[in-house]
Amino acid sequence: MSNFWIMLSHAYFSKLKAKSFIITTIILAAAILLMSNIGLIIHAFQGEDKSDQVAVVDQTDEMFPILEEELNSLNKNIELVLATETEEMLESQVEEGMYEGLLILAYGTGNLPKAVYKSTSLSGNTITSNIQAALQQIQSTKAAAQLDLSMDELALLHSPVIFIQEAIVEGAKSEEELNQARGIVYILLFFIYFSVIMYANMIATEVATEKSSRVMEILISSVSPVKQMFAKIIGIGLVGLTQLTVLLIVGYVSLIQNQGELVGGFFDVFGFGDLSASIILYAIVFFLLGYFLYATIAALLGSLVSRIEDVQQMILPMTFLVMIGFFIAMFGLGAPDSSVITIASYIPFFTPMVMFLRVGMLNIPMIEPILGIVVLVIAIFILAIFGGKVYRGGVLMYGKSNSYKDIKKAIDLSKK
Repeated sequence: MSNFWIMLSHAYFSKLKAKSFIITTIILAAAILLMSNIGLIIHAFQGEDKSDQVAVVDQTDEMFPILEEELNSLNKNIELVLATETEEMLESQVEEGMYEGLLILAYGTGNLPKAVYKSTSLSGNTITSNIQAALQQIQSTKAAAQLDLSMDELALLHSPVIFIQEAIVEGAKSEEELNQARGIVYILLFFIYFSVIMYANMIATEVATEKSSRVMEILISSVSPVKQMFAKIIGIGLVGLTQLTVLLIVGYVSLIQNQGELVGGFFDVFGFGDLSASIILYAIVFFLLGYFLYATIAALLGSLVSRIEDVQQMILPMTFLVMIGFFIAMFGLGAPDSSVITIASYIPFFTPMVMFLRVGMLNIPMIEPILGIVVLVIAIFILAIFGGKVYRGGVLMYGKSNSYKDIKKAIDLSKK
């Protein structure tokens, strides 16, 4: 057993000290810090007094002050400048960057506002959407005056229909809660997806590297192949858990420090405002189980190849399985209670992501995620037994190998 722990610690610490792990962790932690401080960063670049100036040619001689007042209530960072120069000169000033755009106000059909906005780009932005909203409000007011409608009647005309959704099932999440859950589940699903692929590939590549360098022949003389396989799987799994822990700590500390600035903003919309410990716990559980499931497959497939160049081709079906599970989960973000999602959550290859989706999005009975975990554990146990047999024979096979028929050869060789 001491040899097993030596192999495990070597697998863990060698990857923990690897430059790729350190760089990846730093980049992900920096991304978390960037997201949590995005408001402060934008504010620092924009400055307090910076405003977007738009030149206005008012052909109506009366609409400019009304538009300026309406726009000021929507966005104080947009400044309208009443211009007297010719349109050609103003267009040149827009091209030179003196103004963000040129707005020409006139009256159209029915004596209602008509506007033309000229800028260097036709892509929609905050300026155009705010100006359009302000003009829409002016048009509504003018139309109401022409139809002899009072402001109360106009407000009644534009008031949204009363539409209330009520769930028959007790404890079902509201639309707002679903939107918040959707954001955090989306982000954690991405982490589970990329982590499982990255660490499973790492195991397959390491096994193939040891075989190609003939180090495997030395190792199997002192440690059994099965112990090697599980030492690598557990060791690299601990590396993934270490990375997840670091990122969670960085994220938690950053959220606490910026809690006041983040309330009601991006993090509330994406569910971080109501992030519960149970969601994090389920994310860790399904990450680890998904990792062990695919790591076992990666180890047995990696043992069949003797060259690093053949690894990606050999583990391609495993990668496709992870991708299918991820795409099913992405579909489930819009329909988490569909029968397809429910069935897929009990298929072991898809359970880590799809069951986590259901746990995060729906208030399902506790028995369902427990059943999903049991299904995963059983699948991992069966794959571990099968993978151990393939690995035991696969590490002794050399030569060009990119066929899954070699699995049978590896099993036969392990019996000898």
